[in-house]
Amino acid sequence: MAISIDTVYQRVLALANKEQRGYITPQEFNLLANQAQLEIFEQYFYDENQTDKNLKNSTEFSNVDEILDEKISTFKAKVAVPVTAGQAPLPWDLYRLGMVYWTNKEIELEQLTEEEALYLNLSLSKPTRDFPAYVRVDNVWIRIYPPNINNVSVHYIKIPKNPKWGYVVVNELALYNAVTSQNFELHKSDETELVYKILSLAGIVIAKPGLGTYGDQQITGQKTQEKQ
Repeated sequence: MAISIDTVYQRVLALANKEQRGYITPQEFNLLANQAQLEIFEQYFYDENQTDKNLKNSTEFSNVDEILDEKISTFKAKVAVPVTAGQAPLPWDLYRLGMVYWTNKEIELEQLTEEEALYLNLSLSKPTRDFPAYVRVDNVWIRIYPPNINNVSVHYIKIPKNPKWGYVVVNELALYNAVTSQNFELHKSDETELVYKILSLAGIVIAKPGLGTYGDQQITGQKTQEKQ
């Protein structure tokens, strides 16, 4: 379930007003919202790497590994991409590349470095249609070996869409417009952290140091509580 962009904005405004730190405009909020979402999203993978796989919480709904997997699974995607002259485009919203398959025969392609591909193609062990491979050139495309494979499917983690609080101006007031808005794509459990992180970023990006201090304190308190 997506996190409502309007709910988060209203909470941010309410806390900013409570702390008497001024008004955060829709333009400022959208900038901060995108940065906050990206930071929390990237934290998923840091937490995943840091989690000790041998320390499992036996409580059904408190297992750290399962919660992280649930959060990340929202961004797992698969797409078929055409191969032209041995080259295949990568998805535009790629964050992390997973497995690459030859769609016709469901054979996984082995990932090679440029050096490995050069060496193998000059030897008797070069990739074949039974044992295909690919080289990731950059974040835009991959090179397929052998080049006569016509299409592949890519498994990957996608970047979340930019959140946006859309609005219309009525009597000089900005009113929420759901049609032009984009909700956060993070896990529902991250809503409170989103609010605090946006307030924290406000102290840096839009020069509201009081809000930044308040947001930092709330995040620290939340993290401490989660570890207990």
